[in-house]
Amino acid sequence: MARRRGPDVTRQPRDAFRRLQVGLLALALVLAVGTVGYLLFGFDLLDAIYQTVITVSTVGFNSPRPLDAGSKAFTIVLILVGVGVALYTFSLVLELLIEGHMRDLVRRRKMERDISRMSGHVIVCGWGRVGREVARSLVIAGRDVVVVDRDPDRLGEVPYAVVHGDVTDDETLHQAGIDRAATLVAALDTDADNLYVTVAGKSMRPDIQIIARARNESSEPKLLRAGADRVVNPQQLGGDRMASFVTQPHVVDFVDVVMHDGTLEFRLEELAVSSASPLSGATLRSAHLRDRTGALVLAIRHPDGGFVTNPSPETVIAAGDVLISVGTAGQLEALADFAARR
Repeated sequence: MARRRGPDVTRQPRDAFRRLQVGLLALALVLAVGTVGYLLFGFDLLDAIYQTVITVSTVGFNSPRPLDAGSKAFTIVLILVGVGVALYTFSLVLELLIEGHMRDLVRRRKMERDISRMSGHVIVCGWGRVGREVARSLVIAGRDVVVVDRDPDRLGEVPYAVVHGDVTDDETLHQAGIDRAATLVAALDTDADNLYVTVAGKSMRPDIQIIARARNESSEPKLLRAGADRVVNPQQLGGDRMASFVTQPHVVDFVDVVMHDGTLEFRLEELAVSSASPLSGATLRSAHLRDRTGALVLAIRHPDGGFVTNPSPETVIAAGDVLISVGTAGQLEALADFAARR
């Protein structure tokens, strides 16, 4: 599937910096050639360097020694070449300073270093309305986020780490740290783009979790077949939420406050049980989780995806189970310690 790519404006400061590097190398080469040339005409090292510098810079100082016909011809060539190279390099320096490329380049390098230090972060592809809300919620939850978008105007307002580029390009995903990321969120404007990103992400990292957005119901099975672990239809969710406000407004408000608002002391969390946990093989009654931690287990999800809701005290907890629990931050931390520790 071919994708039309817009101009990558982040390449402009990089290209200008590369041109500056070429200009500085050329200037250094001119100075080196000039010094060697004057050495061959009988100048000592310091006089050769001095003569080269005043020639290239055209300051007009007197030569440290008389010039014969050969050295005069060499000086003429050195002036023509050296002045041109010096002016070119100086113009590149002005371009970087005046147009702000140096500032942008420094900011980009810092952001690249920040992304290179991330591990287990979330890559959000697309800075639209859905992408904004996803990133905001993830940051509130304490997760590191890298936003990828092809529109530079959009990225200018992003307060998180960003990568400008086409997410259908493997290099763009590499820059976003897909090798170290835990999850990729495909929240682009079209289902075709989200499908392409899903395929690309899974081909690069088969073990990465991918959450994909779908505008049309017909796209959901295609995204799942392409490798998406979860497919979300914002329109369908919005409709279900509005209907829930009609039928069960207090339940919806409670879940919203517990999951997203943070104004209540209690919150919902999922906690995985490790094979080394003392909970593995125990029943809810024998584990005494309510007495030990204060947290309440609302449901248990088995590794095969099945749920046990409102589990009885005789329900056995197995390694790999996920405990859906409610409690305060301290109570959930205590439960997480039981679920993970040896």
